[in-house]
Amino acid sequence: MAPDGADELAAVIVNYNVRDHLLACVRSLRDEGVRDVVVVDNDSIDGSGPALAAADPDARFIPAGANLGFGRAANRGVAATAASLVLILNPDAVVEPGSVKTLLAALDEDEGLAVVGPRVDNPDGTRYPSVRRFPDLGMAAGHAFLGLVRPGNRFTRRYRMLDREPNRAGPVDWVSGTCMLVRRPAFDAVGGFDEAYFMYVEDVDLCTRLRRRGWTVLFSPELEVVHQIGVSTKGQRGPMAFEHSRSIQRYYEKFHARGGGALLVPFVRAALWLRAALVSTLDRRRGR
Repeated sequence: MAPDGADELAAVIVNYNVRDHLLACVRSLRDEGVRDVVVVDNDSIDGSGPALAAADPDARFIPAGANLGFGRAANRGVAATAASLVLILNPDAVVEPGSVKTLLAALDEDEGLAVVGPRVDNPDGTRYPSVRRFPDLGMAAGHAFLGLVRPGNRFTRRYRMLDREPNRAGPVDWVSGTCMLVRRPAFDAVGGFDEAYFMYVEDVDLCTRLRRRGWTVLFSPELEVVHQIGVSTKGQRGPMAFEHSRSIQRYYEKFHARGGGALLVPFVRAALWLRAALVSTLDRRRGR
């Protein structure tokens, strides 16, 4: 059965060389009654297109022609649908039964709500920290460096909201782009994802701009997806650390490089690239 409001809803998936996960993701959406499924493919070479056409001919497959990154590809997918509500998710996420209907109900209840993020679980049943705070510099530095050797440090716990009751719904600073339901008018009003981010932090940026416009971002643990983390970037953690640092640098300079914050730009850049180098070195030593 299609969920109430299904005609207003589209799902947009950004795919990159994860064919089997993509098929499972689309199946989970169909099981939830999502009729309009748009897949933007970032130049995969694993046969994702033919496999999807065989498994689900009604799903729309849009070849990007190159690897556009997440935000740019997601914007292309959103532009391809006229739906007023768009579920944006990774191809390695599987929507649990009942989640889509609950997502739609959350947005129906609050016209000031722009984004709803679900609970995200790892395949082993542990919780993925999909809801987080906007960190100040002290929290960010502590998380960035202590987190490499002490994942349970107080800065990381505060940033990832790990001491928050995990099943408590409510407004939050931002939710992960792993899976988010967005209200189309709000998304369009802020220009969608900032395409200057190739990968990482585009979700933080989107939620920052929405909240500054007065919209609300909600975490709703009644909704659940299971996410296979890092499938598309498997074996590339070192290079991705530099991409992550590049994105954080852009975010800082975009939102915080004003007044005294501008004086800290060189130090922020140096710290980010130092952390990326440390991650890359540690990964090589661990044989990843």
